[in-house]
Amino acid sequence: MTVKESYDIAGLPTTWGMPQYRDFMPAEDALQVSRLKAAGAVVLGKTNVPVGLQDIQSFNPLHGTTNNPWDHSRTSGGSSGGSAAALASGFGALSIGSDLAGSLRTPAHFCGIYSHKPSLGLVASRGMVPPPGPALPAELDLAVAGPMARTARDLALLLDVMAGPDPLTHGVAYRLELPPARHERLADFRVLVVEDHPYIPTGAAVRAGVQRTADALAAGGARVDRHSPLLPDLAESAELYRLFLFSGSVARFPVDELAQLRSRAAELSPDDRSLQAAVLRGMLLSHGDWMTANQRRELVRHQWRQLFAEYDAVVCPITPTPAFPHDHQPDPFKRVLDVDGTGYPYFDQLVWAGLPTMPGLPATAVPTGRSTEGLPVGVQLIGPMFEDRTPLKLAELLERETGGFQRRT
Repeated sequence: MTVKESYDIAGLPTTWGMPQYRDFMPAEDALQVSRLKAAGAVVLGKTNVPVGLQDIQSFNPLHGTTNNPWDHSRTSGGSSGGSAAALASGFGALSIGSDLAGSLRTPAHFCGIYSHKPSLGLVASRGMVPPPGPALPAELDLAVAGPMARTARDLALLLDVMAGPDPLTHGVAYRLELPPARHERLADFRVLVVEDHPYIPTGAAVRAGVQRTADALAAGGARVDRHSPLLPDLAESAELYRLFLFSGSVARFPVDELAQLRSRAAELSPDDRSLQAAVLRGMLLSHGDWMTANQRRELVRHQWRQLFAEYDAVVCPITPTPAFPHDHQPDPFKRVLDVDGTGYPYFDQLVWAGLPTMPGLPATAVPTGRSTEGLPVGVQLIGPMFEDRTPLKLAELLERETGGFQRRT
């Protein structure tokens, strides 16, 4: 198997794509690498990432650009894009990555493989830390470590190895036991299918992938609904996600840059609910404002609990488009995403990835075939908190209906 470059492996550099750390050599393996080796894994090497893991593509000055195996003019996604490209190309049966803004799911969707974003707090992340460390236990707010594979069953196998808290904080003998999947037959699943978002349209290729999944569910006898009043408000969820995502991004900004941000924020109208306004507000979030936003998040989490009393999973896009052409514009806020001929702000594509990330829910990325251009397309299966085995089982059942991973010929 392979390992995302951001994980410490003794004897190999950990750089996060940053040139100043080209020679940084960690003294010990990350906790997850140790668990993998103890389970018998053979690590072939590390896979490429964007600088600081801060992009939806995977390129950096140290190791260059990771291409999409299906079309070298397009990205493999980020920040676990190297792992997804390796799997799609046949380099190893498994890999591990991480996910804060779709970094497991987007590369899987772009490259036609499987990945799983675990429930927040399920998988310890010690040793998956920017160089030079230190590699200490951490309670992360949004980010998770998770498995990637070419089959749904392999995802579940790898998650069993990875799951469990850090022994430094919970004791060596403590292990979290996940409940079994809610159902073993496709016909018993109750699924809500969602494909429209108020902030950005879903492109035709992805919409077709969602429809193929819905058709497979219905053909297998599952209950499939398209609308439910129980679904949390997608606009509010996207706004909250932006606040939390960007609130930590300016922690090391110079004071003069923070002053410029405050001047720009002062010009915002109180009625401006755009995603761009949420980014700016998130960058300047005070601790008190964070607490208020967190209370709003708890209300959304409660809404999800109510929804999962009625449904077992939610099917929705991962991003609005298949893999897009390489775009190395230095300022990502100046990049434009083309959705069926119309341009949208680059980071607006994160709204779908953020839907389960903000409340900490598990989400499994599954391939659903290819676009008319021959590019892979995937969807995510969102499940109830700490019921990771439910979307994983649904992914396995769907794999039998749709064919799952397709090798490039």
